[in-house]
Amino acid sequence: MSKRAKPRPVRANGKGKPAAKPFGKAPAPAPVVVYPAPAPPPPGPSPEAVSQYEAGIAAFQKQNYNEAAELFRRLLAAFPREGSLADRARVYLGLCERAVAARPKGPQTPEERLTAATAALNDGDLPRAEELARAVLDADPQQDLALYLLAAVASRQGRQDEALDNLGKAIALSPETSAQARYDEDFEPLHDLEEFWKLTEVPPAEARAAARRPRRGRPG
Repeated sequence: MSKRAKPRPVRANGKGKPAAKPFGKAPAPAPVVVYPAPAPPPPGPSPEAVSQYEAGIAAFQKQNYNEAAELFRRLLAAFPREGSLADRARVYLGLCERAVAARPKGPQTPEERLTAATAALNDGDLPRAEELARAVLDADPQQDLALYLLAAVASRQGRQDEALDNLGKAIALSPETSAQARYDEDFEPLHDLEEFWKLTEVPPAEARAAARRPRRGRPG
């Protein structure tokens, strides 16, 4: 007669129940993911760069393309890493350079510049008149009409000392200019100055002749 195998005792898990046998290996703990802190936003353009850019835009809107181009060049030289601001400055610089290149050439000879300066003064474009007159003086410091025009510009802008200085130089080169200046309305802002009347004092006959001359034409 064969013997039966004795059943093995089952261990309890402390609650009167058989302990469950583990199934395979225990799962490894999930790794902890550490996310980096968000990067701070990039700093904005410096106030100096913004100010330079706005000045360039203002000049561009007034069609002062040479001035605007110079402001944008200075901005790019001083702040080359200003990102989008520098990119916009480069775009406007290119527009300025194309506008300057497309402009017709201005007066070339001293006579053409003096004529253009006189027209600009009569039209009230004082910066243009001064620019042209100074261009003539750069080539010929003894150009009396250029000095006269500069004196007229300075007088109308309230720069009395400069006006008297340039007018004195013009009269020293061409004494007959004094009579024309006395009756030129551009010098009315100087009429309260005794120095102006002394500077423009002329004999009565010559004064009457000067009064009949066209305004700002070359005396004589």
